[in-house]
Amino acid sequence: MKRRNFLRNIGASGAMFTFSPSLSTILHESSGFAKPPYSHRLPHSDDHYQQVCGYVEEVPVPAYHWASEKAYEDFKDIKFGVRLHWGLYSILQATHESWGFLGMSREQKQHYQELYKTWNPEGFDAGKWMDFFSDCGFKMFAFTSKHHDGFSMFNTKTKVKKRVNWGAPGGPVAEDCDFSYSIMDTPFKRDVIKELCDAARQKGIKVDLYFSHPDWYDTDFRPYNYSPVQTPSAAKIAVGGRNLTPEMSDSDFKDKLGDRFFLMPDPTPDEMKRMMKRHRDQLEELLSQYGKIDMVCLDQWLGPEVWPMLRDNMLYLRKVSPETMFRARGIGNYGDYYTPEGFVPGSKANSDTPWFVIYPLGSSFSYDPDASTYKGSAWVIHNLIDSAAKGGNFMVGIGPEGNGQFHPTAIAQLREVGAWLRLNGEGIYATRARDGDLWKEGELLRFTRTKDKKTVFAFSNTWPGENLLIKTVKPGNHAKIYLMGYPEPVNWKYDSATGLKIQLSEVMRTAIPETARHAFGFKIPV
Repeated sequence: MKRRNFLRNIGASGAMFTFSPSLSTILHESSGFAKPPYSHRLPHSDDHYQQVCGYVEEVPVPAYHWASEKAYEDFKDIKFGVRLHWGLYSILQATHESWGFLGMSREQKQHYQELYKTWNPEGFDAGKWMDFFSDCGFKMFAFTSKHHDGFSMFNTKTKVKKRVNWGAPGGPVAEDCDFSYSIMDTPFKRDVIKELCDAARQKGIKVDLYFSHPDWYDTDFRPYNYSPVQTPSAAKIAVGGRNLTPEMSDSDFKDKLGDRFFLMPDPTPDEMKRMMKRHRDQLEELLSQYGKIDMVCLDQWLGPEVWPMLRDNMLYLRKVSPETMFRARGIGNYGDYYTPEGFVPGSKANSDTPWFVIYPLGSSFSYDPDASTYKGSAWVIHNLIDSAAKGGNFMVGIGPEGNGQFHPTAIAQLREVGAWLRLNGEGIYATRARDGDLWKEGELLRFTRTKDKKTVFAFSNTWPGENLLIKTVKPGNHAKIYLMGYPEPVNWKYDSATGLKIQLSEVMRTAIPETARHAFGFKIPV
């Protein structure tokens, strides 16, 4: 991905650690930890799992609990959501969120940190956003409450106590401050998170708030996770951050990383405690100020020295909001779900942990001004079907520009997906995967089923022609099979040797609106 290539170019690399399976077994057996309704086995190929598995316990401590079985069932019912990245980077139309901050010159960094003084998105209307999302068929939205740059898109009462002045004469300096660095410090002075949460609930849309563990504005968070503020012992402290050797000298640091980063002493124990308190306080604000928060989308990771404090934060936050589903990033198997990024897992056995694919519609999760990068409604529909067939969810990523408006191409493509879902959504929402490998036949045919297993839905990514042949579905006696979107039942035959044959016609195909012919759904009582 472009973001990873960018990080590689500036010298970032991830340290990989392994966790002994035998130790995991010992922990499980000795803890008396009850088997949860869902197991929590993150795939060991997951990048974020690899960054933390060397110091985060494979089996959570006995005092910890995941969200309830009902919360998990509700999560699995969602199937389709939208992921929104909006922040100061949107003013610049930066297509990789705040990641671009790392490669900026010192002068550019200081300019970026002062963009909040111009933030006044008069085109933002939470109600119109939710009207649009509802029309597209989204059942949840994920929104960046705070990205890595540290700018809070909500009314936080927490304060940053020290930051870097990148434009100081003679070079960057760390300066004391007492500043929230939030949307309430802008000319806009409106709590975007509150407006979005209120508008979403009026439409029955679930709420997912993204939150970055690292914070590049607050120097207490140095040197965690690609921070532009580094320390001599960064490799030891951060783990999976920059590829620095312990006790690197200031001159060595400058030779390796140039003038895009700033070297400070290693954080003191008091600074670490202050960092983790602000981390906890901000998440508590998000979980307690805005009504029910269905999901919290944690991102990135910190390091082994502060893991005990982060674990304590998670134990505390579970008490604040027991039913919230937490993304696994940075907390390993303490998470309730994980997010394959930029791909749909090839197998439904990819993980025991519930999952939600995140995949940008354009070139990134933030605003992309280039219409040619948007992948199209057929791409969304096919990935949504594939995810649902494997028992997962699919979240498409878009972002508004600085004034709060979405790209017209994104709007058109996603409205087309909504039109398709109005015909076929019964076979997507609140469905489950069929047993074993019965989620597919060949490359073009996918299946879902109802929770009571009384109905199977078959989806073909192309028009089957005069006959659709299905080998693994036996209809119930006298079943009425429907092409979804066509008012009359279709004719069919079943033979134990060859399977189910559904008879179709060109009249049926043309009865489906042209913009909804990206995939054809069939409802089959069994």
